[in-house]
Amino acid sequence: MAKVELKAPIVDEISGHLNGAQGVVLVDYRGLTVEQDTQLRKQLREAGVVYKVYKNTLVKRAIAGTEFEPMTDMLEGPTAIAICTTDATAPARILSNFAKTAEALELKCGVVEGTYYDAAGIQTIASIPSRDELLSKFLGSIQSPITNFARVIKQIAEKNEEVA
Repeated sequence: MAKVELKAPIVDEISGHLNGAQGVVLVDYRGLTVEQDTQLRKQLREAGVVYKVYKNTLVKRAIAGTEFEPMTDMLEGPTAIAICTTDATAPARILSNFAKTAEALELKCGVVEGTYYDAAGIQTIASIPSRDELLSKFLGSIQSPITNFARVIKQIAEKNEEVA
């Protein structure tokens, strides 16, 4: 069997993961201990993020002609790829938080909702809360005035009962 035939399924696998991806981040994982890597993979898996290490040439083939092509220049040395189809900021957020405790983990670049970001841009993206957090904050801010109004009405009603 030719080498190309052996590599085609891997390129297809990478393309399959990237199809519909909202957030993709490349990291240099050199220097992580097995324990740290296991812990990182667990956190990513729980968030629905695919985290894999592929040969750089195979990733380059898979991203050629896609919105992820700008990442090609950063595919040098040991590189892992984190892909999420449900939460655009999840890979950046989890990897950035983990990099604070594991200094060996280095963010390289990423594509979030079709826009390429360098390492500094990915750090900024990582500070954005998840969609669920943003929705809960929004709903809380909408609910707050109504709740305060209800308290005031209740206090007025209680005061009027005491007077009567």
